[in-house]
Amino acid sequence: MKIHSAEFVISNTDPAKCPKPDRPEYAFIGRSNVGKSSLINRLVQKNDLAKTSGKPGKTQLINHFSINANTKLEKPWYLVDLPGFGFAKVPKTIREQFASIISGYLTTRTNIQCIFVLIDMRIPPQQIDLDFMTRLGEQELPFAMIFTKTEKLKSGGRQMALDAYRLAMSEIFDTFPLYFITSAVSGEGRDDVLNYIDELNQAYVPSVTRRG
Repeated sequence: MKIHSAEFVISNTDPAKCPKPDRPEYAFIGRSNVGKSSLINRLVQKNDLAKTSGKPGKTQLINHFSINANTKLEKPWYLVDLPGFGFAKVPKTIREQFASIISGYLTTRTNIQCIFVLIDMRIPPQQIDLDFMTRLGEQELPFAMIFTKTEKLKSGGRQMALDAYRLAMSEIFDTFPLYFITSAVSGEGRDDVLNYIDELNQAYVPSVTRRG
């Protein structure tokens, strides 16, 4: 898939105010400071589409971006940048608000094709990530893992990280979820993620069935 256009649509905290679910949608989420904004910008090849910040908890809204809406060469889709979770240095009330926004969005949007859960590959499996993916599995919401910041690891380190996650996930899931190894710095994994999105786009059939 080629990215011909990527445009901001709307930010809000109310899933009911999200754009009409008339095209496939892909949500990106992860713990604060996992490199989500940098990866999104790399995917669409725009340095300023998603706002990056050294301050954890910067993303506090449901951010919709319209991808390939201005071309007939590719099917249009929505990319959604969700608030981070976990170690954001924000008040407890704000963290609880984030959780409510995320849950409401994920369980009501009928056009979500995949929730990409971003994970910093440099650190051991974190319980908060495992708990989040467990909830997605329990709610039968489609997701895939995206390992980030992999340019900082050698091949041996990558394999050790994968082995650690395979072991941790084996206690939760019968099979290891689909995953991608990426780097916002080198662009590694970009084509793999976009090709997967394109595959889902081609198979997409609009639905009015409500999850949750």
